[in-house]
Amino acid sequence: MSVYVGNLSYEVTEDSLNTVFAEYGTVKRVQLPTDSETGRVRGFGFVEMGTEAEETAAIEALNGAEWMGRELKVNKARPREERGSFGGNRSNYGGGRNRY
Repeated sequence: MSVYVGNLSYEVTEDSLNTVFAEYGTVKRVQLPTDSETGRVRGFGFVEMGTEAEETAAIEALNGAEWMGRELKVNKARPREERGSFGGNRSNYGGGRNRY
């Protein structure tokens, strides 16, 4: 399971996020999604810790903490939801079939 970290500064790096979370245990992986058009960090990320106890310690310590001028939102990451290529309800996208 991973930890979701929201409201991140756009100046954050994987290394800086790793350093902060390493204070609470072993960091296995850090992911910072970027915008496909601008290449800029999207303001959130995911951190995978070594154990669930380390995740809990990091969440309790960092949720609501100020870092890089932002108040962090830190909680357990939820599984990614599957969605269609257009998102939302595609059943009648574009008007559907002609009914004449």
